This record gives sequence, C-alpha cells and structure tokens, in this order.
Amino acid sequence: MKLVGEGFYWNELQPGDRFKTFGRTITETDIVNFVSCAGMLESLFVDLEFIEEHSAISGRPAPAALVFSLAEGLVLNATGQGTGLAFLKMELDVHGPVLQGDTIHVEIEVTEVRPAKKGGRGLVRTRNAIVNQRGETVITYTPLRLMAGRTSS
Repeated sequence: MKLVGEGFYWNELQPGDRFKTFGRTITETDIVNFVSCAGMLESLFVDLEFIEEHSAISGRPAPAALVFSLAEGLVLNATGQGTGLAFLKMELDVHGPVLQGDTIHVEIEVTEVRPAKKGGRGLVRTRNAIVNQRGETVITYTPLRLMAGRTSS
C-alpha cells in the first residue's frame, strides 16, 4: 500500500525537475509567536507605533527567518516526508519584504543529484524560490540535503 505524502527518494530526481508547493498566508499570530519564541523582540516586529513612524516599508513585516522556516515546512511536507535525512548547508538571499497577510509558496528546481559515499543515500541540491501572491520572488535559497534512496524490492 502506497504511503500518501511520502517524499521523493534521491534516485528518483534529476536536475531540471521542478515542483511548486501549496501556499501559506503569513498571519499576525505567526509573526508574534515566532518573534516571541526566537527572542527577536525588535521594535520592527513588536511595536506597531514604531512600524508606522519609522519602517521603510508599509505594513507589518515578517522576519525573513520566519518566512524561510514556513517555506521549509511547505517544502518538506511536499518533497521530503520520510526520505529527507539531513539538511547540510545552503545559501540564502532576501530580495524583498513579506508582510502580514501575504501568501507565499515555494518553487523548487532540482539543480544537482549525486550518490553519497555510503548507504544508498544521495545528495540533492535545489534552488528554492519563495514567491508571494503577486508573483514576486522574495527569498531564494539553495539547500543541499542528504536523502534516502529507493531500494529495489
């Protein structure tokens, strides 16, 4: 019986494969919970008067670390459930703000696939673009993950 929602195995992927996740709207609760939990109690995230008077952007911004974290949840639920073994490294670039009320999704392109040194595992690098509801790429990152391989049965 097929397990619903199972992620991809490294040896099922090839460079050029592309995927898109479902969307996720950033809420005030997301922002408040994240900055409180992470200790990011910066005025830009917790003081609405400060935001109105001093922010360079209009609206309540979400920390890029929150946006990345939510994006990773979308990606892992879509591609790595039960097959992802380790997040090894990445580069990340922020291109624009994400505000309360914005809806993000992640567009994933496989850029590298190769076997790991042992155990039938593989290394998969992707280029992930976090895109808002206006089609603007707000963050890009390039994770390298260790992933399980499908064994022949």
